[in-house]
Amino acid sequence: MSYEIGKAALNLQWTERVARTEYNDNWEIVRHFTGKDPRQHPEAVRQFNDAIHLDFLWCTHDGPVDWNQRGRVTNMGHAVYVEDGSDFRQPQESPFSRVEEVLAFNAVEEYGLPDAGELVHFYEQWYRDAQAANDQVIPGGYYKTLISGAIAAFGWEMLLLAAGEDPEGFGEYVLGSIFELSLHHFKAWAATSIECFMCHDDMVWTQGPFIAPSFYHRYVFPRYRELWQVLHGAGKRVLFTSDGTFDVFLDDLIEAGADGFCFEPSNSLELLARRCGRTHVLMGGADCRTLTFGTGDDIEREVRWVFEATRDCPGFFFATGNHLPSNIPLENALFYFQLVEELGRR
Repeated sequence: MSYEIGKAALNLQWTERVARTEYNDNWEIVRHFTGKDPRQHPEAVRQFNDAIHLDFLWCTHDGPVDWNQRGRVTNMGHAVYVEDGSDFRQPQESPFSRVEEVLAFNAVEEYGLPDAGELVHFYEQWYRDAQAANDQVIPGGYYKTLISGAIAAFGWEMLLLAAGEDPEGFGEYVLGSIFELSLHHFKAWAATSIECFMCHDDMVWTQGPFIAPSFYHRYVFPRYRELWQVLHGAGKRVLFTSDGTFDVFLDDLIEAGADGFCFEPSNSLELLARRCGRTHVLMGGADCRTLTFGTGDDIEREVRWVFEATRDCPGFFFATGNHLPSNIPLENALFYFQLVEELGRR
């Protein structure tokens, strides 16, 4: 039933309950529902997804060989997020020490283009295996689309220095080469049997754009349009995801062809619902800070507010838009799931 609800919501059809997705990093919650530790029992994650009635699972895949095995990338490190700290990584010195190196960078030359036929076969097999193993809708997807590709290659410091020193060269040549690499992968995904596609690109911060808006209009949105046309031409629906606050660019993203948005709670839910809630898929709503630090009354107030704001949105997927981190108290999480279950019935 979850697959049917997820597929219907993706096609803007009303369902018997509001569709659901979550991005969970809280293992205690999984252990509570399944009695299993997901580190030792990978099937526990699937059992948890079924237990809380998820209808869509967020995922992307950038191909069989990661960039760090093919060329230079920047390891910015990673803070502790999961309960055992296993995700912690020390930052390493960037392989790019001068702006001139960044401005001379060509992603196609650096990482290469995988054989097109082999790439289609890889993505198709990955998708078929993932969909067969789960009762939820599994999308195709790509992570390092444009700006996220630049972040992965250069890190924030060198990205900002290069974009600031020579925005035209950075936008035209450097981002242009990342676009060419992404286009190769988007074409491969378009040739598979996926029904929808998650385009990820962290193009903003929580405060909004970190480059002049004119840069986005010249070098980012036209390339999104071209990438998404490839998928639309193959009958795929395109959902856009970015960390941070991108609602200032909502009209630009709609014009570029996004069929839906997966967003963090720093974006205006009221704006999204009012501007495109009847015509586009929306995934998000709740804030993990309320679940982590709020009282039961705070949590209920927020969940009720989200449902009220999106009551006219057939393609809405309820989610905690900034993940379920490991420090959410179990009792808060269980109360949250109970509320969503009860209030989500139509």
